Amino acid sequence: MVEVISRRVFLAGLGAALSHSAAHAEAPALSLRPPLRPKDAQALAGPEAVLSGSGLSGRVAFAVADAETGLELETVEPGLALPPASVAKALTALYALETLGPAYRFRTRVLADGPVENGVLKGDLILAGGGDPTLDTDALAALARALKESGLREVRGAFKVYDGALPEVYSIDPEQPEHVGYSPSVSGIALNFNRVHFEWKRAGKGWNVSMDARSSKIRPVVAIAEMKVVNRALPIYTYEQRQRIDSWTVASQALGQDGARWLPVRKPALYAGDVFQTLARSNGIVLGRVEVVRSLPASARMLVHHDSAPLEEILRDMLKYSTNLTAEMVGLAATVARGKRPATLRASAEEMTVWAAERFGLRGSRLVDHSGLGDASRMTARDLVAVLVQAGKTGRLPHLLKDIPMRDPKGRVLKGHPIKVAAKTGTLNFVSGLGGFMTGADGTVLAFAILTADTDRRAAIPPEDRERPEGARGWNARSKKLQQALIERWGAIYGS
Repeated sequence: MVEVISRRVFLAGLGAALSHSAAHAEAPALSLRPPLRPKDAQALAGPEAVLSGSGLSGRVAFAVADAETGLELETVEPGLALPPASVAKALTALYALETLGPAYRFRTRVLADGPVENGVLKGDLILAGGGDPTLDTDALAALARALKESGLREVRGAFKVYDGALPEVYSIDPEQPEHVGYSPSVSGIALNFNRVHFEWKRAGKGWNVSMDARSSKIRPVVAIAEMKVVNRALPIYTYEQRQRIDSWTVASQALGQDGARWLPVRKPALYAGDVFQTLARSNGIVLGRVEVVRSLPASARMLVHHDSAPLEEILRDMLKYSTNLTAEMVGLAATVARGKRPATLRASAEEMTVWAAERFGLRGSRLVDHSGLGDASRMTARDLVAVLVQAGKTGRLPHLLKDIPMRDPKGRVLKGHPIKVAAKTGTLNFVSGLGGFMTGADGTVLAFAILTADTDRRAAIPPEDRERPEGARGWNARSKKLQQALIERWGAIYGS
């Protein structure tokens, strides 16, 4: 798991005199800050015992540094590039914040391309997406009500949905199973995180199934997604992309009694248009067949609009709930705002990587998307800690991170634990990461990154087992125990 651990001991106070760049260039593989009290004798033995006792296959890389000075305190393979999983979202948050600003709001508009006379639009109505990753059915319902309140009652032209604010992407990570809701399509308009709700209920010898765009208040049925129950055991789901419909089948032997799950949407603009049609009709406005457009006429004028929450609030939720679509859309929006027109997630992520190299001095990291879902992304622990140290000084990131509780060996939360952790987690099958800040009992704040991965086992997963492969859950649990053990160690040595 860990092949080489080399050591250097710095003289007390030496690190404080080093600049960040000098420390980065000549960072010790492992250094300890004296003096240590007798009760810390176990920590003196080094991290080898913690690592070897974890029972974790694959590779481990970590780095921990003083958050104020940037001095590296302890590292293992800090330059080893491993998949960061969702830890990458911390970098995406910084990219979006610096480019768009914390108060930025995404705007979804309803436009009229033609004159409105006596409540009649003699032209086309356009639902124009503005890259809002949080647009939901309730927001569309509010737009439909506002449209009615504006006096509009009839549309004589076409109904169009504009999704050209961002590039079209079929799936965040095409290597994921087709049916997983965390890898939907991406475009300039999204609804309900581009997921459709599939529900089944037992009815005699069969099932009643429905596909809807539900919110907490309403459940509009959709026409762009259909589900058929087929008498089979496997595969559980199949998907066929028809011209205007996401066509699914589900294995009858997998359904059991009643249940539900969210499935990905592969036609975001048609999905949003389908739902908006229904909501407009409930307000007395009948719209025609949805037409998807990638450009807007210069003559179109805004009738009503919906603004998202401020970007900072969106990013806080993104980091808390690890929503992949949010990460991709805000990352793409930031790249577009920087004057680029990326055709793919990889192209946008490359722009973010270049930005991070210039902004934070990243050397060994390269991302293929903004969410960390693609396992071809690579990040080093040293790079991540460098980002965290600088972001901590500006105050942009720490308050957005999720509080991570310390736990006992059985996984129970330890209330009142003296170590406080605010970090971003990252989990893929046989990949686990944690990066953020820990505050010791004495108030010392450390920036840390822990990356673990067994890329060989991950690569060997058969396609049909990629959602829940054998052994992945236990592996990830061992990785999380290792993360906690390392944090406990650092708290004992540097923060007490």
